[in-house]
This record gives sequence, C-alpha cells and structure tokens, in this order.
Amino acid sequence: AIAAELPYRHVYTVLAHLQAAAGGKRSAREGIHRHVWHPYLRDLGWIWIPTMGIGTGCQVHLRADELPGGRVIAKVTRHVCAVIDGVVHDNYDPTRGGTRCVYGLFINP
Repeated sequence: AIAAELPYRHVYTVLAHLQAAAGGKRSAREGIHRHVWHPYLRDLGWIWIPTMGIGTGCQVHLRADELPGGRVIAKVTRHVCAVIDGVVHDNYDPTRGGTRCVYGLFINP
C-alpha cells in the first residue's frame, strides 16, 4: 500500500479476498502467501528483479547504499517492505542493522 500509494484498507481487502480464494485464511493478519501477493503486484505493473540466486550468496542488503532510488518493494526472509529513496517504511525496523539480505525487488517504472 505504501509503495504503490494505494489506500491500506483497499489493499488489505483485495489481498484477503485473493488469499481466501487460494484456500487460505481470509485475513492478512497472519501473512499472505507469496503465490497471492506476487501476482497481485505484477498485475499492478510492478516488475520483479531477483537480487539473489542459488549459490550466489547475499548480493544486496536492506540498506540505502545498496538499493535503487525511488519506490521499491523489497523481499526479505518471510517479509516484504516498502523502501522509498533508500528509507524503509514499515511498522518495525526489518533491516537488522543493514545486514538483512534482499532476495529480490519489485520496481514500478
């Protein structure tokens, strides 16, 4: 919602419905499966850029000097977060002091 500049309630409701249609709980409170939110972001026009591959080790960390400018959505272990011009926008600090590995980014050109 933050990165896409969409109303939180709208995104929450859409993801909850998609989650329920996929056989999960109709709530985002316990998380949304990747197979639900990944296609949703693609449908909104976001493009997935993997930053890590099998056997490559961590190439990009969740910190400003390693992330592109603008609005991105970073996929980290069991979480995604909005990053705007290198600043993480989340309800807690998921950076682990700049050591958290980013598995991939969604960008919206």
